Amino acid sequence: MVSELNPKQAWEILRQRPDALLLDVRSRVEFDYVGHPLGAVHVPWQEYPDWRADPEFVAKVAHSLETLRPGSAPEEVPLLAMCRSGKRSEAAARALVAAGYRHVYNIMEGFEGDRDADRHRGSINGWRFHGLPWEQT
Repeated sequence: MVSELNPKQAWEILRQRPDALLLDVRSRVEFDYVGHPLGAVHVPWQEYPDWRADPEFVAKVAHSLETLRPGSAPEEVPLLAMCRSGKRSEAAARALVAAGYRHVYNIMEGFEGDRDADRHRGSINGWRFHGLPWEQT
């Protein structure tokens, strides 16, 4: 089962559990130019131009775990998935649960948050809105 967190709750888990892995599943362009949380591991769920789910996504996450959390039991590492607003990351999180990972979280609101009445992101909620650490490339 995928658990849901808001960005502040996700940040607390990351602070309390140094073994936790924050997965930014947005596209390369979003990750580089819009910005990303400090310490996030970039493993895109979908990529331009076809926006299909990457069939190697779970294998790429497994490789990241082997590289970044050697010696850990992969199924025990908390995996926190984030996208722009929480939709793609939910699908990515479900794929991880289906592959046997047990501590998987979807970060609702995502990096940019939901759209406001003017259809702009970043003014209601999201990682950046809450002032959590991030950077741009």
